[in-house]
Amino acid sequence: MSSTPSASPNTVVTTDLLQQASSSGDWLMYGHNYWNNRYSPLTQINTSNVKNLVPKLMLQSGVEKLGSFETTPVVVNGVMYVTTPVTPNNIVIAYDLRQGGKVLWRYEHKTLSVSTACCGPNNRGVAVAGGLVFLGTLDGQLIALDQQSGKEKWVQQVGDAASGYTETMAPLVVRDKVVIGTSGGEYGIRGFVKAFTAATGAPAWVWYTIPSPKEGGWWGTWTKTTPEGNDLHRDIAKEKADSATHGDAWQHGGGGVWMTPAYDPESGLLYVAIGNPSPDLDGGIRPGDNRWTDGIVAIDANTGSFKWGYQTVPHDVWDLDAVSPPVIAMVGGKKVVAHAGKTGWVYVLDAATGQLIRKSDAFVPQENMFALPTPEGTRMLPGANGGAEWSPIAVNPDLAYAYVAALHQPMHYKTHYAPWEKGRLWLGSAFVAIPGPAGAQWGNVSAVDLSTGKIAWQVKTEQPMMGGVTATAGGLVFTGEGNGWFKAYDAKTGDVLWKFQCGAGVNAAPAVFQVDGAEYIVVAAGGNFQLSFPLGDAVVVFGLPK
Repeated sequence: MSSTPSASPNTVVTTDLLQQASSSGDWLMYGHNYWNNRYSPLTQINTSNVKNLVPKLMLQSGVEKLGSFETTPVVVNGVMYVTTPVTPNNIVIAYDLRQGGKVLWRYEHKTLSVSTACCGPNNRGVAVAGGLVFLGTLDGQLIALDQQSGKEKWVQQVGDAASGYTETMAPLVVRDKVVIGTSGGEYGIRGFVKAFTAATGAPAWVWYTIPSPKEGGWWGTWTKTTPEGNDLHRDIAKEKADSATHGDAWQHGGGGVWMTPAYDPESGLLYVAIGNPSPDLDGGIRPGDNRWTDGIVAIDANTGSFKWGYQTVPHDVWDLDAVSPPVIAMVGGKKVVAHAGKTGWVYVLDAATGQLIRKSDAFVPQENMFALPTPEGTRMLPGANGGAEWSPIAVNPDLAYAYVAALHQPMHYKTHYAPWEKGRLWLGSAFVAIPGPAGAQWGNVSAVDLSTGKIAWQVKTEQPMMGGVTATAGGLVFTGEGNGWFKAYDAKTGDVLWKFQCGAGVNAAPAVFQVDGAEYIVVAAGGNFQLSFPLGDAVVVFGLPK
């Protein structure tokens, strides 16, 4: 890269810069901008020249033990902030890209031993604002670091990791607050979103994803049918009676928040995707709709007050939770919130009201979608990973296309009763992969037209997709695969225009940025614990030859 003088590592990211991130050549937050659309305005690398991309830097953190490498780097004026897999500690590294990836500082949080991290210990990135770098840790803390030195400025305990409250998401800074959720729905937590004063760490507000009985309860309206009108054969009278027996179930009701919310500065609303109820597959002890699990909700970013909610799957007993980050978009002149579900549909909601505008055509096969799990086992698709897992989508605002990385994993769903125990996995079930041809697994990359719900194009991949997508104004879509291939697709047609073998699973969402007028793409290539993709320790930066 350029040999010009070193960038200042404390270039202050202001509120104005964050609000203008959509037009920035930097990558200032996990989803690139507050709308979470992972769409870069840069055009230097485009459909004509992307075939010439070459690796410019390959950075390795030197962690002691490899693990799921799911970070999206944040890039501010030539300085890149990367988090590593939590193996065993949370690490943040600041690299000077103008000086060939020179390490400016390295922070290592001595993470307490955590046995309650579902799906493999990992970390998806930091937030940078006001001269601080914000990190969520696996042992349930939120830490503010000095942007120039990497020294701790303050630490807050967000939740008790021994009870299942762990932090793997990238935080989000909104004005004077830093916002973070919690994972742990598989351990019988009560999910939440919390805000802290960014400068000091003082608690600002908390909103619980599982309302208490005084807040209207989480039983909901005892909806008898799925969103598709399929009878669940539920005894509503019995469920109402059960609510007296299981009146405290809401305290362990799940509803984790896995991924970074979207934020609309105009309305002041945060849009949050909420995970599964607890226990995952045994609905007998949690009657009703179990609001707001499996939901997309809007809450006031300043106060944490609830505005609206939409449940993709009321009373989920299939682990089809909402995990992929919501994205704000303009579609047909209306502001909407788009979410790619584990169900295999992209949901398009009115951003003001939460009303469903449309669901897309299915982007993966669906089978026995709402057949109830049984002790013997019920075959079901898409399966507990989706559909779309946590992988963030990207939206091209000119085409109104949402790009989704998806999985096809047939599973057998088996139920069994299990009581809640603090710190123990609480599924009430098992979802088991199906061996042989009947259980063949693969993935795809799909372009979904948000205006119509139709699939504009789709490309099948050899392995299930998990990691995320990024799009650019150069007409490109970037995403990686578990076999190590990192690819660029034509945003309009789906043609593969370029690919590079990274040597380990590319199971992280890329970032796009520029330094001194040159455009680059960066992605972590370190594999995935959950799907047993090859592990590694590389952050690869690509650019055009000089």
